[in-house]
This record gives sequence, C-alpha cells and structure tokens, in this order.
Amino acid sequence: MIIIENKILRAVISSKGAELQSLFNKETGIEHMWGGAAAWPKHSPVLFPIVGSLKNDTYYYQQNSYHLPRHGFAREKTFLQEQVNIEEALFTLKNDADTIAVYPFLFSFAIRYTLLKNTLICSYHIINTDIKQMLFSVGAHPAFAIPMIAGSGFNEYYLEFSKTEELQRYKLESGLISDHKLPLPIINKKLSLNYSIFYEDAIVIKNMQSQSIILGCNNHPHGIKFNFENFPFFGIWAAKDADFVCLEPWCGIADSVNANQQLTDKEGVINLQENEEWQRSWSVDCF
Repeated sequence: MIIIENKILRAVISSKGAELQSLFNKETGIEHMWGGAAAWPKHSPVLFPIVGSLKNDTYYYQQNSYHLPRHGFAREKTFLQEQVNIEEALFTLKNDADTIAVYPFLFSFAIRYTLLKNTLICSYHIINTDIKQMLFSVGAHPAFAIPMIAGSGFNEYYLEFSKTEELQRYKLESGLISDHKLPLPIINKKLSLNYSIFYEDAIVIKNMQSQSIILGCNNHPHGIKFNFENFPFFGIWAAKDADFVCLEPWCGIADSVNANQQLTDKEGVINLQENEEWQRSWSVDCF
C-alpha cells in the first residue's frame, strides 16, 4: 500500500490494480470509499483494456479469437509503484506474456494519484509501445460509501448533475447493452438514490452533457463533487442493497447484444497509433 496525504485528505492505494482503497477527509472525519465488504469486495477498480462485458467473453482481432473477463485484466494485475512525494503516487503497468495471450498489443499504462487541498485527482496515461495500432477502452469504477455520517439513510442521498439532463438508461441483458431504454427520473437536475434502482444492474448512460456530479444528502451538508471530462459513457451502480454508489466515467462500453465481436468495430473503442499517447483524468472534491 502507498499512503499519500495533506492537511485535509489521506488516500491509500494498493499496487494490485493501482486501486484506491481509502479516501479519508481529516476535517469531517468521513471515509468516502466503500470498505470492500462481502456485498462487493472491491473499492475502485480500473477497467482496462475493455469496459464492461464482451459478448461470450470473446472478441476477434485479425482473424484470431481472444477471451477477456468483464472489465479486462488491469484490476487484477500488480502495478509497479512509486511514491513521487508525500502528496503524489505513480503506478505503472506494462504488457507481459500473460497480457499478450489475451490482448495482443504492447503498451504502457500509468495511473497517477495526486492530492491538491480537498481534491484527489486520478490521471490515466496510456502509450502505445507497439509497432501497430492499439485498440483499447478504459474506465473508472470508484465506489463511494453512503450513508456518509451516522443517522442518515441511503434514500436520503442524491446525484445532482451539473447540467439539465434528459437521459436514457440503456438496460443490460446478461451484461450486454440491449435495445431497451428507459428515461432516468431526474428532477431539477437531481436523481434520488434508493436501493431498488440498481436491482436490474447498472445504470448505463450515453451522451451525457454534465462533466461533474455532486453526491449529496438532503439532511447534512457533506458530500463529494465528482469531476470528469471527455468520457463519452457513464455508469452508475451499486450491489444489491449495499451501502455505496459507483460513479463510473468510461471511454468504452460493454458489447451490445447485436455486437459482431470484431475489436475494430467495437463501440467506443479507442485507436492509438504507434508511439501515440492518450490521457484522461477524473477527480473528487470532498466537502
């Protein structure tokens, strides 16, 4: 584990999956990350080189078939870790024999965590080190604990979008994107949370205009502002009756039920040329 901290926040990150384990606000005494209990044993896995599920867990590239589990392999790999300074840590993953067997590309994937006052910034930096184009998707999956303080209940919390939205929820069928869509019940930019909205798996969103979301409570002033830019897809999820909500900005998305399974045709796939670099970041303001 690597610990980074400043006067306001303390973050703990594991080398396995470069996964954020804890984000503690020293001023409020609030632990913002889900504790990883039996309902879901993770905290904030990174999704790479795919997001979501593949049809039959299989994709095809240059007439060969490859198999990957939901969300890919990065979350289970050990990253090389480096403590940059007391407020910053860097984690790096590179291809190896095991990754090439399921993902035939050479790459360098760096994840940097930085604290700046009451904000945690997570940055992704991917380099194609191959002599051919690289096709990939990447996404975040942080689980924020609610209720944040004793005496408040899950259904007292809400998500407030930064822009007025009329969004559709793309329903999942066995982890794949179906043709069935439902409107999200957003009122005055707010989506009220309750356990039942996650009983049919994740809320999958395309074409959202907001680039920040506040996770707040009707009965106390504390919460987080989750910031993200240039992520074309977004997921909201919680395990059944579990006390957390995942806010998931994605560059990539699960296969549709009608997908042809060709990696070059995959919705949302990113095409990176030889030696080309790609970056994205998300951040959490704690208050």
